[in-house]
Amino acid sequence: MVTGGATATALASGLVTHLLLDRLLKAGIVLAALLVLAIGMTVVWRRTGTGPRDRDRG
Repeated sequence: MVTGGATATALASGLVTHLLLDRLLKAGIVLAALLVLAIGMTVVWRRTGTGPRDRDRG
């Protein structure tokens, strides 16, 4: 038979695992969003000609 302490430990372990996975998922979403933003900004700069390289040519 499982005692109350073992059940609480199992629940706490499951909670910690869930919280860690949640944080990793959120970090992955943020990194993916930053990557998409960087790619989008690069495309915009190249199409409009207002990138850092174009400022030196003026």
